[in-house]
Amino acid sequence: MARLRKFSAYQNLERPYTRISKYTKLNYVRGGYPHMKIIKFDMGDSKAKFDVILKLNSKKSMNVRQNSLEAARMSSNRLLEKTLGKSYYLKLRVYPFHILRENPLAAGAGADRMSTGMQKAFGKPIGSAARVKEGQTLLELRVNKANLKVAKEAMMRAARKFPCPCKLITSI
Repeated sequence: MARLRKFSAYQNLERPYTRISKYTKLNYVRGGYPHMKIIKFDMGDSKAKFDVILKLNSKKSMNVRQNSLEAARMSSNRLLEKTLGKSYYLKLRVYPFHILRENPLAAGAGADRMSTGMQKAFGKPIGSAARVKEGQTLLELRVNKANLKVAKEAMMRAARKFPCPCKLITSI
């Protein structure tokens, strides 16, 4: 399996990758959408009424890769499921629409016959990311007042998985 490219190559919110050509029929995005790593966006009991809402907001505008979204979801959901059972509702509030692309260049002997260099270097899709703005909610958790301590711990575990600094907002 290929290694994951360093995230510093993709973390800034720049113009989304689009193909611009002076010929209109070449203005398209080829390659399709890469495999989605996020399994669920809603976990727990969605129909129950809860007292407290906790939101994990981003403090910085950046791209958040789907790998970190899935890791945050898994770590917080595991703690909540073990301690609270089904008496919570966790929702992932962002979706990774932005396709990350890579133009792999081969190095070493025979590389001159394999790669085209920077000519038509649009790249192949390698993953996807959510474009997150400052103050945007990444995760939302609803629990009862008695389970507030466990809920805060679960959100802090999720916050450690994100590349951006996060702020926890509690509303009762």
